[in-house]
Amino acid sequence: MKWQQVQDGPSAVYVVVLDPGEDPVAELTAFARDRSLGASQVTAVGAFSEAVVGWFDRQAKDYRPIPVDEQCEVLSLIGDVAVGDDGPTPHLHAVLGLSDGSTRGGHLLSGRVWPTLEVVVRDSPAEPIAPTSAWP
Repeated sequence: MKWQQVQDGPSAVYVVVLDPGEDPVAELTAFARDRSLGASQVTAVGAFSEAVVGWFDRQAKDYRPIPVDEQCEVLSLIGDVAVGDDGPTPHLHAVLGLSDGSTRGGHLLSGRVWPTLEVVVRDSPAEPIAPTSAWP
């Protein structure tokens, strides 16, 4: 993984480029924790050699994995980074394009980058939301 900060200040912007074979979920989690990101938006394009997306089953309160066992284009990857009990954690959704033109989509559980994944991370200062007069 390579990265560069392209905007300074309280609303920092980073460009992150993942290398072949890297898992974007693991790499972006490590990046977010190393940079102490708080409230960030994530967008990306690229490709995977394989991936697993998930559909959230409300009754089971868990993701049903949807394996994608072929090369696929990352047509859209969007999400955020929020601070949870374990620290900054990405929440990513992906739409993956397959060779026949069909797509698979859902919560990105894992993937293997091939040949690259180009990610833009826009951090924002996390400040509590103050109540307004419209709130009781």
